[in-house]
Amino acid sequence: MMTLRHSDERGHVNHGWLHAKHSFSFGSYYDAEHMGVSALRVINDDQIAPGQGFPSHSHQDMEIITYVTSGAIAHKDSMGNTEVIPAGEFQFISAGSGITHSEYNPSSSDDLKLFQIWIEPNQLGIEPGYQQKKFMSKDGVQLIASPDARDESFLIHQDAYLYLLRLQAGHSLSYSLGTERSIYVHVIEGELEIDGQHLFAGDAATITQTADVNFNGLEKTQALLFDLP
Repeated sequence: MMTLRHSDERGHVNHGWLHAKHSFSFGSYYDAEHMGVSALRVINDDQIAPGQGFPSHSHQDMEIITYVTSGAIAHKDSMGNTEVIPAGEFQFISAGSGITHSEYNPSSSDDLKLFQIWIEPNQLGIEPGYQQKKFMSKDGVQLIASPDARDESFLIHQDAYLYLLRLQAGHSLSYSLGTERSIYVHVIEGELEIDGQHLFAGDAATITQTADVNFNGLEKTQALLFDLP
């Protein structure tokens, strides 16, 4: 079974310096029908103006993944990390027992574009942690986060897997869905066909009760793929 949600159905906020599209309820955007999927709680598609960003704020008991698609993030946190995350890299924070951090666009001329993802952990009060990484670019599925850190992925404290799905135009692949699990797919760019349904940038699909899911790239496509309990 597949449930589609089109890009223009997402929540949208415009704070001048921040244009954000919310896949699930977040901040001032609330929709009781879209509170998340399984342990996946947040996908925010953010565009941040030059020199702007989020001042120091706190998080607790959340697995936070950020994917920079354009520009760079200047990051500083209470664990002593001061980093720059350029386009193409992922940042991973286990907030655990509590962290504070700030995130800014250090450019004086270019917008910063990123996806921020929150996944609820299955362990509370753990020691906070920080990682960032540029993963090898390859077609197919690239594992980004997993509960056992396999294939040099981030170790996430949840029975969940995040993949970056890349397909060239005309290329396809099949993904096997385990028993009593679900898939959530969010298209970043391109056009993706999933079992006959066409998805474009910003569109998403929740898939359950299916053994194999067939993906076909109708254009050069990039998407986030979550395998969830």
